[in-house]
Amino acid sequence: MVRFWKLLNNLYEWLLILVFGLLLLIGIWAVLDNYYVFAQADRSDLLRWKPGSVTAGDAASSPITEDMVGWLTLDGTGIDEPVMQGERNDKYLSTDPFGRYSLSGSIFLDSRNAPDFSDAYSVIYGHHMERGRMFGALDAYREPDYLQSHRSGTLLIGRNGETKKRLEVFACLNVSSREKAVFEPDAAANRQYLAAHLPAETALREAPILALTTCADGGQTARTAVFCYILPDE
Repeated sequence: MVRFWKLLNNLYEWLLILVFGLLLLIGIWAVLDNYYVFAQADRSDLLRWKPGSVTAGDAASSPITEDMVGWLTLDGTGIDEPVMQGERNDKYLSTDPFGRYSLSGSIFLDSRNAPDFSDAYSVIYGHHMERGRMFGALDAYREPDYLQSHRSGTLLIGRNGETKKRLEVFACLNVSSREKAVFEPDAAANRQYLAAHLPAETALREAPILALTTCADGGQTARTAVFCYILPDE
C-alpha cells in the first residue's frame, strides 16, 4: 500500500511538471507571436523606397510590388507608408508591400476606387497595431486638440510619386463597419453622411475626400475613420 501511494504521488508530481511545462511553452509562444507581429509592423525598411528619397531610385528598382498606387504621409504621426491596391480588398490584409505573407498586412486602397485617386471619395484601410504602428496612430485623432495640431499630410500618387497632393485632416468619427455611407465609394451618400455627423462648426468643402479607417475598441464592427481633403500641392 505504501508503494502504491508513493507511485501515485510520483505520478502526481510528474503531472504537475507536465502541466506547468505546457503553460510555460504556451507563454513563450504568445510572447514570440506578439514579437513577430510587432516586428512585422516595423515599417522602417519601407522608407528607403519612398518616392523622392535619396535611396529610392526609380520604380523598376523597388522591391515593392506593382500593386503600389501611392504613398501616404500624415505629418507628425508616424504614418509614412506605401498604399497598395489589390483586385480584392482581402489581399493586403495579410500581405506586406513586398508581396510576402504578413499578419500586419499593408495599408491599402479600396479595390473599387480609382488607383489614381481621381474619385470624389476614396477609402484606405489599415490594421490597428499597438504603439501607434500602421493605422494604430489614428487613435490619437479622437482628441480634438491632436486633430487640430496634426492636420497636414501628403499623398504621392503613382509608384514614382508622379503626382503630389496635400492632405488636410478635417474630422475623426467612430463608425460601424456596416455603415455603407462610409465604406462604399458613393460620393453623394458619403458627403450626406458626413454633413449629418460632423460638428456644426465644420462645413464640408468642395474637394475630394480620403477616408482612413481602422479597427477601434468597442466591438468587432467598431471602426475609427479619419477624413482628409485631397488638395493640389502648393
